[in-house]
Amino acid sequence: MKKIIALSICILFLFSACQKKSKIEDTTTSDSVEEISFVTSDGIKIYGDLYEIDKTSTVILLFHQGGSNARAEYGSIIPKLVDKGFNILAIDQRMGGQIYGNYNRTLTTISDHSFGNPYTYCDAYNNLESALDFIIGSEFTGNKIVWGSSYSASLAIQLASQNQDKINAVLAFSPASGGSMKNCLPDPYFETLKVPLLLLRPPNEMENENVQAQFELAKVNGHQTYAAKYGVHGSSMLVSERVGNDVSETWEVVTTFLEEIR
Repeated sequence: MKKIIALSICILFLFSACQKKSKIEDTTTSDSVEEISFVTSDGIKIYGDLYEIDKTSTVILLFHQGGSNARAEYGSIIPKLVDKGFNILAIDQRMGGQIYGNYNRTLTTISDHSFGNPYTYCDAYNNLESALDFIIGSEFTGNKIVWGSSYSASLAIQLASQNQDKINAVLAFSPASGGSMKNCLPDPYFETLKVPLLLLRPPNEMENENVQAQFELAKVNGHQTYAAKYGVHGSSMLVSERVGNDVSETWEVVTTFLEEIR
């Protein structure tokens, strides 16, 4: 009887381990992915996935949009970046959800999340900052590129501006600047930011006067802008299934920018 119980426990353990591994591997062709975690200065445990090629290669830090999570939003984007030789860290910030599927692991650790998320989009800034600290503390010596989507694009611009000795470039997909972002708007950092910035928007957002003004402000301060021919909000403008059209031109712009920084 004891042998049967022991065998059952072993089978259950192996099944659980395989389940956990498969969830990570579904998002990439890389065999070097590792689920990681770190704690922010205010005690929030952040979960993420690290795709390591080698510690001397460039690292891209991927941050998702509101209502999202790393694995779902970047599931089809990460393999292409890994194939190009980039290390990747993709985290679940404290502001997120399930809009593209999967779930936000970080939110499950917030004790009072069942009563609503007590944090604001601006509060997630230290999640990005802690991710940068994690990469540096893990002794990655190559260039560091931060990549944000919607609200995290705004925070990524701020992060790059305030850490220009540590960050080599920033990509900002549809940086949010609505009322919920009033205390962490990206525009004031355009002048102080001296590292390369690529600011991207889909065509429907370019109809907005505030977005047009933001593009002009970025250009005046020497930053690169790109209005996609086809696209949707945030980093999803690189996913053809979400756009419903060809996204190869947008990928070409992104790839060219990344190669120049590498």
